[in-house]
Amino acid sequence: MTRGWGWYVMSTCALTALCGLGTGVARAGGLEDLMLSKGQMSIDEWVELKAEEEKREAKVFEESRGVGDTPVKAKWYEKISIRGYSQMRFNRLGNPNGNLLSDQGDKSIGDNNGFFLRRARMILSGEVHPRLFVYIQPDFASTVGGTSHAVQLRDWYADLFLTENKEWRLRAGQSKVPYGFENLQSSQNRLALDRNDALNSAVSNERDFGLFLYYAPTHVRERFRRLVDSGLKGSGDYGMLGFGVYNGQTANQPERNDDKHMIVRAAYPYEFANGQILEVGVSAYQGMFNVTKTAVVPLAGGAAVTPRGNNNIRDERAAAYFVLYPQPFGLQAEYTVGQGPQLSADRRSIDQSDLYGGYVQAMYNYKCSTYCLNVFPFVRYQEYYGGKKHEANAPRNVVRELELGIEYQFNQAIELTAMYAFTNRTSSAATGSNPYQENYGNLIRFQLQWNY
Repeated sequence: MTRGWGWYVMSTCALTALCGLGTGVARAGGLEDLMLSKGQMSIDEWVELKAEEEKREAKVFEESRGVGDTPVKAKWYEKISIRGYSQMRFNRLGNPNGNLLSDQGDKSIGDNNGFFLRRARMILSGEVHPRLFVYIQPDFASTVGGTSHAVQLRDWYADLFLTENKEWRLRAGQSKVPYGFENLQSSQNRLALDRNDALNSAVSNERDFGLFLYYAPTHVRERFRRLVDSGLKGSGDYGMLGFGVYNGQTANQPERNDDKHMIVRAAYPYEFANGQILEVGVSAYQGMFNVTKTAVVPLAGGAAVTPRGNNNIRDERAAAYFVLYPQPFGLQAEYTVGQGPQLSADRRSIDQSDLYGGYVQAMYNYKCSTYCLNVFPFVRYQEYYGGKKHEANAPRNVVRELELGIEYQFNQAIELTAMYAFTNRTSSAATGSNPYQENYGNLIRFQLQWNY
């Protein structure tokens, strides 16, 4: 049924008001011209044409934003994200033993230390191509040649996705060696201020240069990601299965022999029906490590001598771990056994010797309702018996340490950790008649971390 021109003007104004289009009649110039040329039309025809006009406008808008059927291709640099975190520490409250040192961990432990910038990281990453992900992480708080706050590379690698679903990927460059759990867990997420000696003595700075092949089904990759994003202290996605070949002299060190280290790792985060997640994993590696030698005084005394023997010594370990994620109670443990370089008891040679150690940690995840985001009280005990291959002459170390701490998250950007440590560290001495140097002490430690 048709209507006259007056009815058409009235109905158009009414529909415009009802739809909240304001000046929509003026904007829909093409539609109005069509109406005028016809002189009259049915209400059903008007609604149909109006809907088609709105679809065309929406399509033009989406295409301009690159989300339509013919998207505008984003530049590679538009896919790069920038983030990071920093950590400032203070370890001098109470009455700490000034002779107590932790060369592997926090170098601000000991005499003549104050506020210390432990880490200052800036991370650039992004999927610049459907088959390529890049990751770059320098640290602006490294100590190089006795100079603090030097810039040093931590990560520089690319993930090459071998399949469209990204379940298989090859990682090339300098990255974390997939050994254990805590080595892979970012210091941004870890509760204890330093990594445990037993697992971390396998790979100083946790990284090396090589090729690593990772596989994980899509649902497992999503689970690894959720364990980090949800604040449950996950380690990240290093595959359900991992294989690698790397230099073996650790990060930022030149290769010193023609032998390559090889590693294999398997991990699986099992999710129960109630949402609780238990992750278990095993890893093992082997290779030849080139030890740095310096002159030492033998046990019997006399002139200092350079330890005899080959500098290249077999380095092989195996490790297992489990993590019951804090939902709200959590439990975490790792243990490693193996053989590696170690200064002999008489301090005249460096031999391949047994090593073992690990830790156990209990934690609780308390979610605040006001004034904070989360609170994580925790307790950890660790021990290690074996050589420190990264130190000159690979001295034997005996470490026993109990730590009590709490992490208070004000919000997603700021968190404060307070910790009390009972520490006993014994290492092979290079001088004097005593074959070992014992350092022990109780430390009150603080760390302020900000994320950005």
